[in-house]
Amino acid sequence: MSAAQAERICSLLPSATEIVCSLGLRDRLVAITHECDFPPEVARLPRITSSAIDHETSNSNRIHRHISRAVHEGSSIYHLDQHLLEQLEPDLILTQELCDVCAVSYSIVAGAVRTLEGPARVLSLEPTSVGEIIGTIRTVGREAGVPERAENLAAGLQERIEAVRSKAAPLDSRPRVFAMEWLDPPFVGGHWVPGMIDLAGGVDVLGEAGAPSREISWDEIEAAHPEVVVLMPCGFDLQRTLDETARTPFPSPWKRLEAVRSGRVYAVDGSGYFNRPGPRIVDGLEILAEILHPEVFERRMPASSWQAV
Repeated sequence: MSAAQAERICSLLPSATEIVCSLGLRDRLVAITHECDFPPEVARLPRITSSAIDHETSNSNRIHRHISRAVHEGSSIYHLDQHLLEQLEPDLILTQELCDVCAVSYSIVAGAVRTLEGPARVLSLEPTSVGEIIGTIRTVGREAGVPERAENLAAGLQERIEAVRSKAAPLDSRPRVFAMEWLDPPFVGGHWVPGMIDLAGGVDVLGEAGAPSREISWDEIEAAHPEVVVLMPCGFDLQRTLDETARTPFPSPWKRLEAVRSGRVYAVDGSGYFNRPGPRIVDGLEILAEILHPEVFERRMPASSWQAV
């Protein structure tokens, strides 16, 4: 299939939906996931997935236990509407194989595509770094037949990345940072998050660049002596993060952390700016720069993006 034939796009990732819309292809989207909420105009599009877990009313620990049990039992935590997929007849389906907790599993998608009558291409997006996220934008643009738009978008984002890097690189102070991707139990952010921290002028003391996020012990957190903690629970916006933080029973090591004692704990809109590997990851980088080095980076991001806890 040539890229020019990709006229009906089904997005099974919130980040892919954002990429498609950033490329000016909103009119080509025929379906999105139940989690796609940006840009706001996608709200009227058909939702082709649903969740088997109630994320809205459950707390962090309960969500974690439900997901762990489903994964252990080999069950999917997401449902794909096969009938709707067949009705919509997409010719390009955007998905991922990186994490079964983040989206419908690739095996389910591949199986569903085999039942479609018309030709459909499945494009799996697997970025694990900021650079690779920019690369996926180029890839989607190429497959959708708008490579020049994608190149212009990527170049603009790369310019913003370089602006942060060039201002942060010469700084003598590089605070020790713990990016907390889940609250109970604690998880440390992985994949592109450590690279974002490095670009913003910090040192990720617990995460590993390119590696998945992982559960971590409180002893390990305390031993790392983080000077800054950034709360970015996966799938939570700023207000949900603040609410969940307020009701999470943190153990005694939390209170002993230098970041907590010095008041350098920050909550962010993880769902919008850190968890999704799309264009707004660069906004997340700029948020980190504002948090880590307010003496150099004037605050420009909206109040709904981050605040001190």
